[in-house]
Amino acid sequence: EWVRACEPLLALADEDGIVCIPSVRGERPAAERLQAVLAAAYEDAWNDGVQATLLAEAQADSLDDWLRNRFFAHHCKLFHNRPFIWHIWDGREDGFHALINYHKLAAKDGQGRRCLESLTYSYLGDWITRQRDAITRNDPGAEDRLTAALALQSRLSAILTGDPPHDIFIRWKPLAEQPLGWEPDLNDGIRLNIRPFMADDLLGGKKGAGILRTKPNIHWRKDRGKEPRQEREQYPWFWRDGEFTAERVNDVCLAGGQKQAGRKSTGPHRRGAQQSGDSAIKEA
Repeated sequence: EWVRACEPLLALADEDGIVCIPSVRGERPAAERLQAVLAAAYEDAWNDGVQATLLAEAQADSLDDWLRNRFFAHHCKLFHNRPFIWHIWDGREDGFHALINYHKLAAKDGQGRRCLESLTYSYLGDWITRQRDAITRNDPGAEDRLTAALALQSRLSAILTGDPPHDIFIRWKPLAEQPLGWEPDLNDGIRLNIRPFMADDLLGGKKGAGILRTKPNIHWRKDRGKEPRQEREQYPWFWRDGEFTAERVNDVCLAGGQKQAGRKSTGPHRRGAQQSGDSAIKEA
C-alpha cells in the first residue's frame, strides 16, 4: 500500500542519482527539490507550518541546513551504518556538496564508473569553473572554495584510477578479479566499496570520514574466523614469511600493476572459468 502511495513521487526522482546541494549545472538546489518531494508526499496537508514542525524536530534552521549538516548522520544511523545515499563534500560548509545514490554509483557494466566520472568532471567541474569566475569578480571566499574543490576532484580522480589507498580490496577475490580502479560490485557490500571514499581525510572534514560529510561506523579490521587455504600467487594477503596465515584481513591496498600482473598470470581461460563459477553461485 505504501509502495503504491509513493508511485507519484517517482516523477521527481533524479535520473543519474546525483543531487548537488548547491545549484550546479543549472539544476535546482537540493533544498528546492526536497521541498517539491515533501509537497507531493503530503498533498493537501502540506503547508509552511508542517515544514516548520519538521525542521524543529530535526533541529535544523532550513531544509538546506538539514541537508548540508544533519541528513547524512541521521541516514547512517537509520540504516545501521550501511548508507545507500552518500554525502560527498569538499570540507567546506559553503563548498561543494553532493548526495549520491550508491546503487547508481555501484551499478554494473561500467555504469557506476560513468556515474563517478560525471560527479568528478561534470558536476564538480562546473562548480570549479564557477569558482574561477568568482575569483575574477573578487568574490569573498572564492579562492578558498576553488582550492577545496580541486582537492576533492583530485581525490575522486584517485578513486577512479584506484591509486592506493583509494582502491577497492575484496578479500575473497583473487588478484585476477580484484577491481581495477572504480569497478565496484554491489554483491561485495557497502562496507568494502565505501573504503576508498574514507581512506584519507580532507582539510576541514571529519576525522576518519574521508570525503564523506560524516563518518559511518564502519571499520576494516580483521574478521573473525579463518580463511581456507588459498594459493599464494593469487591471494598474497593471506601469506606472511612463506606461511599461510588464514587471517581474514580487509584493510589491504593493492597497486594497479599488482592486480594487472595477477590477471596476466591467471590467463583468460581460467579467469573465464572463475567468473562463470561466481555467476553460477550468485544465480543459485
